[in-house]
Amino acid sequence: MPTSEADPFAPEHLADPDPLHRHLRDTGPVVHLTRYDVHALARHQEVHAALVDWGTFQSGAGVGLANFRHEKPWRPPSLLLEADPPHHDAPRRVLREILSPLALRRLRETWQTVADELVEAVLTEQGTEFDAFAALATAFPLRVFPDAVGLGPYGRENLLPYGNMAFNAFGPRNDLVQADAHRVAELSAWVNDQCVREALSEDGFGARIWAAADRGDLTPAQAPLVVRSLLTAGVDTTVHGLAAALYAFATHPEQWQRLRERPELARVAFDEAVRRESPVQTFFRTATEDVDIAGTRIPEGGKILMFLGAANRDPRRWSDPGRFDLARDPSGHVGFGMGIHQCVGQHVARLEAECLLTALARRAAHLELAGPPRRHLNNTLRSWAQLPLRIRTAS
Repeated sequence: MPTSEADPFAPEHLADPDPLHRHLRDTGPVVHLTRYDVHALARHQEVHAALVDWGTFQSGAGVGLANFRHEKPWRPPSLLLEADPPHHDAPRRVLREILSPLALRRLRETWQTVADELVEAVLTEQGTEFDAFAALATAFPLRVFPDAVGLGPYGRENLLPYGNMAFNAFGPRNDLVQADAHRVAELSAWVNDQCVREALSEDGFGARIWAAADRGDLTPAQAPLVVRSLLTAGVDTTVHGLAAALYAFATHPEQWQRLRERPELARVAFDEAVRRESPVQTFFRTATEDVDIAGTRIPEGGKILMFLGAANRDPRRWSDPGRFDLARDPSGHVGFGMGIHQCVGQHVARLEAECLLTALARRAAHLELAGPPRRHLNNTLRSWAQLPLRIRTAS
């Protein structure tokens, strides 16, 4: 079996994962990472196959390095991300209905208005050179998504730090996890407080989750955990996906012109950015039995580390995978997962991206970097800290 001593959670690999991803893809379809005694999948074919085979590759033992068979999780496991059928079925069915494209149509007009107003305010107050990560990629989701969930106006600044903490916890207990340790109790308590019925407005996603509990589709104990899943996974991933799209357009100006000519490509552009940058870089599974992958035996109970980012840039699946190209069909990327655990909120993220990119395309004739972007390291996320952008406004 091919082996590697590389640490995928080392700062140099988190800052620039491509060299390690190429190494793992070229080494073999399955690579044993000796540092953590896990089996790594970095090619698209194997990652996709593992994602869709939930029966063999279990999520319920944790989608991080920790194995819930032997270790107590730091918080109650997610009913969406860290559960398998039958425990996974009812929560996903409820959220799939609440977050369906049809159900989201009523939000489109409101979100588009907010996006237009935000872009205009940024250009008026900050001019044509600004940090697009803070001013656009962060500000827009932190406005519209908590509103849609039904959160109150106070404390929303806790959402990104909580998400950063939760996604760090999927990796080893390294310096990134330790840096969050002093806020675990505070942030967890705040998020849990937002998930109770009384804290939520009467017309948001959260209230509809609690209504499902009233109908018996969920138990009263499940409802706050389902709301928590929205708040954990629904902000950071969209924020960093939007930043990835803005970065891609700033470094591929011809694609920005293509979007301005054809605004209906906004959703394709977001999916292509998610494929190319993969805001969620890795997830783990656990083998429920001895299983062979490409001739390699993985023992029952063994952890499998799936490199979503590497799979999304696999040249065996994608032509010129590092290029951002709106002529490409990005469907089939694993940036939102695949199978029964595929991101249930992906349509929400696509709608947010469509509204923001469309609003910016109306006002900006050209995008370019105004300085070097700065990354924020996270054990799971391909994160940003700063994205200096310069635009030329449309006449």
